[in-house]
Amino acid sequence: MTSLKTIGIFLFLTLPLIGFSQKLYLKTFGNNSKPAILFLHGGPGYNSASFEATSAQALADAGFFVIVYDRRGEGRSADKKAAYSFEQSMEDINGIINRFHFEKIHLIGHSFGGMLAIKYATIYPDKVSSIILLSAPLDLQTCFKTIISSCRKIYETKQDSLNLNYISMLEKMDTTSLSYSSYSFMHAMSNNFYSPDSLSAEAKMIYKQLKKDSLFKYITQMDYQAPYGFWKNDQYTTLNLTAELNAIKASSAIPIYGIYGQEDGLYSSLQLKELKEIMDKNHLTTLKNCSHSVFIDQRSQFVQAIKKWLKE
Repeated sequence: MTSLKTIGIFLFLTLPLIGFSQKLYLKTFGNNSKPAILFLHGGPGYNSASFEATSAQALADAGFFVIVYDRRGEGRSADKKAAYSFEQSMEDINGIINRFHFEKIHLIGHSFGGMLAIKYATIYPDKVSSIILLSAPLDLQTCFKTIISSCRKIYETKQDSLNLNYISMLEKMDTTSLSYSSYSFMHAMSNNFYSPDSLSAEAKMIYKQLKKDSLFKYITQMDYQAPYGFWKNDQYTTLNLTAELNAIKASSAIPIYGIYGQEDGLYSSLQLKELKEIMDKNHLTTLKNCSHSVFIDQRSQFVQAIKKWLKE
């Protein structure tokens, strides 16, 4: 295949799907003769801007061809006809893989993107070289319980009767409802569960530069149609993908890796222990002074782990 260098070049990828052409925001970093990595961003309702601005080039410099994109109807891939479903998202991934004529590709799934990576590898194992889960949940219902339990302890310590009342109300809600998940995440954000207690010197520099980057305006944007759509179509907040991940390990040759922050408030030590039991030895790393955005909070260690694993 002819070498294609697309460092820092972006395009809108036209995918002829479901009877019409849809333009997805997509950007590549590095040389496509190198091992290919597709980054699946978090959400639903978010975008790839934070990874694009901070870590995509660093990963390309480590010897990979890195592809970032915004899911259909999310971020910079505006689409009023977006279905917001795993099925449509997988079709778009296939479109990207076909566009670059790859037989297989490494999938890095951050947060909700990790759930999509597991779903995709379950259906298309022959197209996946490996799965790297970044702060990705297997069972969101367990995450909600962890968030609520941790918040209750914080509010009790602060003698915050108002928020304790809200937590009591949340505990009585229908756990399958979108409101339950939304309020759980709201309490997680208000208690800084997505941020480490202290940042490394490198992370401080990255966050400082990020605020000056032209992409920063997208980083603070969320689309609220996507969470509703994925909840309505796939009940994503109730999914437990532990069985699927075990099945991938048992029935395919797809290596499974994971990078999680030790200060990520969405996951308990028990959840991380269960992940470690699924993955092969040394395939799960938990990073200090690191929360949900592992590729920013500890970028050097993130790149080093990917380089070590995928070039073994």
